[in-house]
Amino acid sequence: MLMGIVAAMFTLTALGVSAQTQPPEQAVPRFRSSVDIVSVAAVVRDRKGRFVTDLSKKDFQIVEAGQARDIIDFRAEVNGPVKMAVLMDVSGSMRMAKRTVDARRAAEHIFANLASTDEAAVFSFDTMLAEVQTFTSSREKLLASLTDIDPPFGQTSLYDAIASTARMVADASKSGPTPLPQRSAVIVITDGVDTRSRMKPEDVSLIASGIDVPVYIFAVVASVDDPRENSDDERRTAAASNLQELARNTGGELLISSSPAQASIAARQIISELRHQYVLAFEASARTGWRPLEIRTRKDSHVVRARSGYSGATPSSESENEAAGAAVSGPATVRMGPDVF
Repeated sequence: MLMGIVAAMFTLTALGVSAQTQPPEQAVPRFRSSVDIVSVAAVVRDRKGRFVTDLSKKDFQIVEAGQARDIIDFRAEVNGPVKMAVLMDVSGSMRMAKRTVDARRAAEHIFANLASTDEAAVFSFDTMLAEVQTFTSSREKLLASLTDIDPPFGQTSLYDAIASTARMVADASKSGPTPLPQRSAVIVITDGVDTRSRMKPEDVSLIASGIDVPVYIFAVVASVDDPRENSDDERRTAAASNLQELARNTGGELLISSSPAQASIAARQIISELRHQYVLAFEASARTGWRPLEIRTRKDSHVVRARSGYSGATPSSESENEAAGAAVSGPATVRMGPDVF
């Protein structure tokens, strides 16, 4: 018994001496939290529109609020997996001409370009947002879900629906079976503009860009309504400008289709962009509020598309969520006026 006590005291004393001789900075390992790191996905093209795929870390620059930031992690992805939500407009204006048919054909073109490692979900919206098909890698289920979408009816709450869907895509990407390195995106197939959502285009850009979910607006219109051909219609031109700014601020793009051939090309462009990307990481700013970003390469001939910024601290993120209201936490329910685009 006495020998056991003595042995125990000896062991404790030895541990104490060991702890005292260990340098203080090595006593408790410290690891940087993932919330302190911001990752940004960027697509790079040359002046002819071709993907640039041979760049390295040293070829990029990250500028935050006018100041250069160090790139602490870098990877180039080619043919990486994609996770997307296809958001279908089912407002009343989709009854006109053959817009519903064109929208479904556009979705079919998108699904035709998916690989077995990709995942997609289908949502529909007018003034309400509905989940038609949960995330799946089954092309058959995705195509079948298009027949389950309700007939066009009602008005449009476009911006609210985009914000809600972007948040759900981000959450699904974090919690899915393969959350990384899937590239997440929202693809909106629509013909309308929003006049009465609680959110403005810049609000949606703030949310989608802040969580790095690019928004692609796939506008299916008749040739006479194409704002590229009919610039005299100020309402349609302004609507297209708002949608393009929203999309580009998130790292996405506005693509307008007025023919089956254009729809096929646009679908391939979207999927190709999501597959060819560079991912850059840097240390997040300790400052609260919105932090504008610019991703550059060292060659002026390169065109870089990436999100326009991020939230520098938690208080800003909370304020964004409050501003989004139901658009972030649940389906959009705001009613609005007639469609004009």
